[in-house]
Amino acid sequence: MVGNGMMGAGTTWLTMADGQQLFLRDWSGRAAHDAVLIVHGLGEHSGRYESLAKWFVTHGYAVRSYDQRGHGRTPGQRGALRHSDDLLKDLAAVYENYAASFGKRPLLLGHSMGGLIAVRAVLDGLVEPPGLVLSSPALRSYEALWLRRLAAVLARVLPNLPLRNGLPAEALSHDAKVVEEYRSDPLRTGWITPRLAEFIFRAGASSIADAWRLPVSTLLLVAGSDRLVDPSGSHDFANGAWATKRLTSRFFDTLFHELFNETETGRHQVLAQLTEWLRRLPTMSGQ
Repeated sequence: MVGNGMMGAGTTWLTMADGQQLFLRDWSGRAAHDAVLIVHGLGEHSGRYESLAKWFVTHGYAVRSYDQRGHGRTPGQRGALRHSDDLLKDLAAVYENYAASFGKRPLLLGHSMGGLIAVRAVLDGLVEPPGLVLSSPALRSYEALWLRRLAAVLARVLPNLPLRNGLPAEALSHDAKVVEEYRSDPLRTGWITPRLAEFIFRAGASSIADAWRLPVSTLLLVAGSDRLVDPSGSHDFANGAWATKRLTSRFFDTLFHELFNETETGRHQVLAQLTEWLRRLPTMSGQ
């Protein structure tokens, strides 16, 4: 890695207003001209994005990611929130801290639940990135209506009841190595709570409804064979955001949920679309 100017990942902690500490990872090169903040999905953690981070570093970006509440090395009950908007406030705090330390506003990239959190934060005006990348965003789930209604009830009476999230690991990627590493990852969690589930269901529906007011240039990457989140949510979001002229949508019919962790041919297709979108993104210099 010395030849491409890669530097190792650094780690630190950031304390939120309510005292919650978040675990942060940074990757940087010797000549980063821009930055990107990556927001991970349900049950995983920032360390699973090292390959993508290194790809960005080789393209001139510094990269930060963080373990969300209830995930990874960040302390606290797994899959739990104190308040329904905790993840949005956390993202805003991490983003502003990173923008201040780097000297300009970073690009924002969110995967799955992280994509939902990223787009909801942008729609709410909590963050104003120069560009937004959504990878298999959790805008709609496959859960039955009765289960979504039950989550809303339990979020009021038993908000932090531990429940299995039921995510099918074999549907993450066509790459068997990715699936096995996920299953054996000691930082992975299989838990979710009603308050977090209700947030995901509610924020997904509201984000689709608010797509018409998307304020920033956005790349939407959708796995057509996704079995973890329902890609119809991304289709409806794309239809709603069409009039803004800010959305670029790319659908990959045969790929599974983790587009950046697919087998080499599929991953190459996804990264090619990301490269082209970044090339056409209005310059981030001077922000």
